[in-house]
Amino acid sequence: MVPGVERRIQLTGIERERTCMTRHANGRLKARASRPMTAWKILAIAAIAMACNSDHPARQTGMTAPKPEAAYEGTIVALGDSLTAGFGVAEDLAYPARLARKLEADGYHFAVINAGISGETSSGLRARFQWILSSLKPDILILETGANDGIQGQNPDLLKRNLEAFLIQMKDRDIVVVLAGMRMLPNLGVAYVQAFDSVYPRVAETHNVIFMPFFLESVAGRARFNQPDRLHPNSQGYERIVEDLYPYVMRAIERYRGKD
Repeated sequence: MVPGVERRIQLTGIERERTCMTRHANGRLKARASRPMTAWKILAIAAIAMACNSDHPARQTGMTAPKPEAAYEGTIVALGDSLTAGFGVAEDLAYPARLARKLEADGYHFAVINAGISGETSSGLRARFQWILSSLKPDILILETGANDGIQGQNPDLLKRNLEAFLIQMKDRDIVVVLAGMRMLPNLGVAYVQAFDSVYPRVAETHNVIFMPFFLESVAGRARFNQPDRLHPNSQGYERIVEDLYPYVMRAIERYRGKD
């Protein structure tokens, strides 16, 4: 939640690594892991995939190479600010990467994409939201935003309007949503805190989305789970967040499967 931090959109879990496809005699594709991808590389992925899927060996064997994402049941996009991006920790220790590993270990084959940007408000997210939907094509979206709105003292009505705009667009695209609630620091005053905190449950109820009441439930105010700034979770904190979030993700997967 600190402005000016490098903006990143990274693929996590298996998907967070850049893959170069190598052809086997049976025509299948195998991914060779390289460095983690950052935002400027995302557009290159499509070009790489197209080149790999159209090479000569595939035509010679008469086989159609499967798309790299064919092994996944769906795509989960983790969208938010520095709490999602993982400010201050290695990217494989932030919650999207941890969630990807836990899902895979439990037999749920979903690609998990970290689309968090540090320092972003809900209005900043609104400016890139269409790109997220059209480019990343989420089946499930975990929405965590608004903390920076509150820290900056922005009107909670603006946060409400932005959240509703997000949820309406996702409903139109039949995307399953997990909305992560946020609570504001008490030093902003009782009236402001009450107005801010009430936005999330009201919006979640109106739009019938899966609602996690407080994203930082197990870590807020607990020094052992936070970095020295007392605002951003440390590695242990993200481990707790994933444990808290996981039941809501399970509900989202059930709802996603129920659409078929």
